[in-house]
Amino acid sequence: MTHQDAIVLRKLAGEYARLSQQDRFRENRVLHQAVNDLTPIRPVVLIDELPWVEMGMGGELTVRCEDPVLREVEWHLRTTIYKAQHLPADMLVPPYVSVQKCIHLAGIGVSVDERTIAQQGRDTIRSHEYHDQLATDADLDKIHNDVVTYDHEETMRRYQLVGDAIGDILPVRMRGVESASTGTWDTIARYRGVGNLLMDLAERPDFMHRTVRRLHDVRWDTIRQIEELGLFDHDPHSLHCTPALVSDLPGPDFDGQHVRLQNVWGRAVAQIFASVSSRMHEEFDIDYVKEPLSRCGLVYYGCCEPLDRKIDILRKIPNLRKISITPWANVNIAAEAIGKRFVLASKPNPASVAVDRLDADHLRLEIKTILDACQRHACACDLVLKDISTCNHRPENIFEWERIVMDMVKHY
Repeated sequence: MTHQDAIVLRKLAGEYARLSQQDRFRENRVLHQAVNDLTPIRPVVLIDELPWVEMGMGGELTVRCEDPVLREVEWHLRTTIYKAQHLPADMLVPPYVSVQKCIHLAGIGVSVDERTIAQQGRDTIRSHEYHDQLATDADLDKIHNDVVTYDHEETMRRYQLVGDAIGDILPVRMRGVESASTGTWDTIARYRGVGNLLMDLAERPDFMHRTVRRLHDVRWDTIRQIEELGLFDHDPHSLHCTPALVSDLPGPDFDGQHVRLQNVWGRAVAQIFASVSSRMHEEFDIDYVKEPLSRCGLVYYGCCEPLDRKIDILRKIPNLRKISITPWANVNIAAEAIGKRFVLASKPNPASVAVDRLDADHLRLEIKTILDACQRHACACDLVLKDISTCNHRPENIFEWERIVMDMVKHY
């Protein structure tokens, strides 16, 4: 650690420490937990997955540390402070900084083969052309279970490094895996390409059952190893950009040491199934995930796939607590089906901020539709603006989005 790295990091740590003590973040914890407990005070609003390359103002997001571990910590501090200043919504600022446990995966015998095209100046935004790696049973035979390795020595080195730098200013804790997350069909889409996947669901259903069974079993064996190695975290603050705090977890059986599946959220998605029927969705995904997900304390299902007309099949997942409802779903249909039983995790359309100037009236109509539907059917609700590929180099669009939506939920 260089002297300059220490100066940079300690200044930010002091600012972060003062920020984390503000009452608003303790109050937000209450809001987060109430929503997931199905006893909401009001809808929770969060903003995540920002187009950071377009957000910098006056160098406040410029990373200056040289050490790669300290650079990660610096980036976390800078972006958290930035969000708290410009677009806080109902964000949490934990009174500590985390060092991620060093976990390595050996691989499963196949890998993604793709051609990509990056948007100029935007390496994080890419178009993908996937080449089929799993076209035959011989290809499936190449797949084997992964091997999870925990590098305790490297984890402790990083923990000590960050602690030496800022531990007297801000507590440092090691962070594990926050949820038991699986998305087998997203994985298959990357190995095969979307067109091949969808055609074979119709034309070679038996082969696709063998495909999903193999990759499903591999993923859940990986999750088993993570559990056995004690790598799950008992205090997550985010569940894929949505609130994670809930009074049910980690649960009364948690011994304070070894975090097991029953102490964490489970999560599953099948985004490519936006294009298939409820019957096919149930046969090829729900029937596979419902048993292993039942071992988790609670379950969050969905991401970008519209699930408004599929709530009936999702109800078959034990411990289901939260369902993602995207801009491509009908929130009125979803809210009626969800009712008081689950959290409606709404994803307002990020296209609203990808413009020359935000259309405030259109945004208010979009959010009002969501809030009215949830109020009419007494749904616990969180609203998360995410997947923001661009704000048209106008971060003020997102700032204005936050002000408008927060005003609406506070008058809910």
